[in-house]
Amino acid sequence: MTRTTSPTAEAAGPAPAGRAAYLVLGMHRSGTSAATQVLALAGADLPQNVMPGDEYNAKGYFEPWRIAIFNDQRLRAAGGAWDDPFAFPYRPLEPREERRWVTRATDLFDEEYGAARYPLMKDPRVSVLLPLWLTALAELSFAPRVVIPVRHPLEVAGSLAKRNGFPPEKSVLLWAAYMLAAEAGSRGLPRAFVSYEGLLADWRGQVERIESGHGARLPKLDARAEKAIDGFLTSELRHNAPVGRLAETPVSGPLAARVFEWFEAAARGEAPPTDVLDTVALQFAELSKAMSAFVSPVTCALDLARSDLLEARQRAEFEEGRAGALDAEVRALQAAREAEAKQARTLMAAAERELDEILGDS
Repeated sequence: MTRTTSPTAEAAGPAPAGRAAYLVLGMHRSGTSAATQVLALAGADLPQNVMPGDEYNAKGYFEPWRIAIFNDQRLRAAGGAWDDPFAFPYRPLEPREERRWVTRATDLFDEEYGAARYPLMKDPRVSVLLPLWLTALAELSFAPRVVIPVRHPLEVAGSLAKRNGFPPEKSVLLWAAYMLAAEAGSRGLPRAFVSYEGLLADWRGQVERIESGHGARLPKLDARAEKAIDGFLTSELRHNAPVGRLAETPVSGPLAARVFEWFEAAARGEAPPTDVLDTVALQFAELSKAMSAFVSPVTCALDLARSDLLEARQRAEFEEGRAGALDAEVRALQAAREAEAKQARTLMAAAERELDEILGDS
């Protein structure tokens, strides 16, 4: 397998033993949530503020919503958005400005994970912002361990059609952009490719692949964790079957088919040559250049406005969920206090009766 090491990974150097950050990379709706919860149940540490589930992902996203918002802001700072397939690869900013973003990233990571020994970060946007986050993790002395779930891009397209109303050609193009970025940015790092289908069918086999790729056992994969994972990975997690033939998808199909073929092989444990993906990345760049003539400033402004609205919705949903949780805690506390008061009144009445009896006897 032809391998190259990313400059950021090379510069980071070895981290102190025992400090490892799990990064789940890949496209939105690609099985990243399922893989993240498996890692969390096996001992990796989720952030303080996790994005709540919704009608599209009832079991939860396991995503640090503050980091997701930060990542959206960083993409916009370079004129991109999470759903703009031509905003990638990574666009570094002017050095001083880039430094400020790295500092913000390290501060935010520290706030979200605190003293966690095995922080677990899942936000698909990290895939296309990996140089920034690898720099931040190196400064925090964390060694990255990468997990990249692989799901059929037409299944991803079906999910995005329901949630975002995207046409399949856009979703498939986005899938290819994210997967190319995740693979290129993680070369030279401990990493594992896992099949989403395999995760649902035989998660233990996929976990073995993860541990082999990382050269390390998961932090706490014991019998209790295995039982919890068995209960989590159910057939309910499969919502969409691929419709049509990938190679026949307009605009993006042939390119995405070659990318998917590579990732399928990697998820089977093979070592396909990465120069195949490098060639596709060059073709992707040419496609981006050709398509840019059809994208007006108005379209870009609308895309950014849509991203802002999504960010506001995510923040509102989180605050609503947190408010609901606090309300439930208050009600539970109030009920407990009322029960204590009732018990105290009962004891008081009993004591008064006993005192009356004593006084009566005297």
